Amino acid sequence: MQWSSIADNIAGGEFPNAGREMPGSMTSTAHAVGDALRASRIRAPGFLALWLILSGFESRDLVIGVPVAILATWTSLRLLPSRPGRLHPLALTALVFRFLHQSVVAGIDVARRALDPRLPLRPGFMAYRTRFPPGPARNAFAALTSLLPGTVPVGDEDGCLVYHCLDTEQPVESQLQAEEAALSRVIHD
Repeated sequence: MQWSSIADNIAGGEFPNAGREMPGSMTSTAHAVGDALRASRIRAPGFLALWLILSGFESRDLVIGVPVAILATWTSLRLLPSRPGRLHPLALTALVFRFLHQSVVAGIDVARRALDPRLPLRPGFMAYRTRFPPGPARNAFAALTSLLPGTVPVGDEDGCLVYHCLDTEQPVESQLQAEEAALSRVIHD
């Protein structure tokens, strides 16, 4: 076989993966290592900060804190490998403030409903079909929406997240859609 016919076969599609990165190749391994290093640069300081917040800001706490942060980073990379998507910092900041606000509003609303007998409670369940596939993004969405006033995710059924609501006549679905849009802006690839 001549070289020109081999090139024609590749260009003609006989070798559909020609020119593409193959899983397990040196290039994909290098990308995976690079992604893990990038994730480590974010996760390790986060774990160390968490350690210092929980134990105090004494220099002697670093003797144990640094190895614990390294071990926590390694474990997190094994359990939840990094992926090539990027977080959008401005959207993440907005989501953090939204999360904090929702936490306060949810606490006040639930306390008000529980303590004021005049406020009607119409408890029930509703199913919400999210665009997030099962995995970390969907879990983050469920955790985020657990702080909506009067709602808590209680399960996953037929591809929908099931929520228990204190008042089924509240606009729960529109609130869930707003939270889903906010989280999508943060983790959009």
